[in-house]
Amino acid sequence: MEWLNYHHLRYFWTVAREGSLSRAAEKLHVSQPSISAQVRELEEALGEKLLRRSGRTKVLTDAGQIAFRYAEEIFSLGRELVSAVKQRPTARTVRLYVGVADSFPKLITHEILKPVLARPESVHVICREGKLEDLLAQLAAHRLDIVLADEPAPSSAKIRVFNHLLGKSGVTFCATKTLAAVLRRGFPHSLHHAAALLPAENTALRRSLENWFRSLRIEPRVIAEFEDAALMKVMAANGEGFVPIPTVVVREAVSRYGLRVIGATDRCRDEFYAITAERKITHPLVSLVTEKAQKLTFG
Repeated sequence: MEWLNYHHLRYFWTVAREGSLSRAAEKLHVSQPSISAQVRELEEALGEKLLRRSGRTKVLTDAGQIAFRYAEEIFSLGRELVSAVKQRPTARTVRLYVGVADSFPKLITHEILKPVLARPESVHVICREGKLEDLLAQLAAHRLDIVLADEPAPSSAKIRVFNHLLGKSGVTFCATKTLAAVLRRGFPHSLHHAAALLPAENTALRRSLENWFRSLRIEPRVIAEFEDAALMKVMAANGEGFVPIPTVVVREAVSRYGLRVIGATDRCRDEFYAITAERKITHPLVSLVTEKAQKLTFG
């Protein structure tokens, strides 16, 4: 059986946290050559390069990201062990690494994560936002437990992941009080040539909107496109144009951004997916996330 040298692992963990050998040396009160040698021995034992130089700092490789995440868990457990033996009250922190696609509605993300943050035991949620393809790569490398997206992972993806449909929602169109009063009359045809703030063209919701507009021969005047749905709502709150919002969270959006409802449709829909690296969800917090999302969108 191969044994992991935890002394080497601690040196690597410190370098990764501090970002450089010099700061790690100051933290550990040892020389830089000593740290460098021990990290190199860990890399040889694992058969992978864990750190690479970027300017004056050390950054993690893909293998280094995985090793660092395990090291975080290992040393957290170590601290809990010491506390337990010394009979100090402690609770093991359960970590959940969540990837959120740029186009996934932030209000829905907040609603989905609410029950996780409300759990009585100690939890630590790490959210990473980005492009879906980048998040899927992190998921495949086990740096994320779940990815929330408004579309399934593409079949062309070269990594093995599983899509779990959380639900669907119709779309409600909103604007400031003054603009909504104007556009409410004759909806949905009132949207023709009206100033529109829409999701970016590469998003699933935008494609659904375009199909709906086309079926009704509506051509809104698109003045801005967004990958960040929250920024889109901020612009709408400033009176720049109307904005589409998933009906499931429209009440929260209206309250938070001071918007008013113009009208709604179920013929244009936004879909929500949880993407995992395993077919059967076993992480307890991931199960909680999917259950909450399904109640939110279906219930």
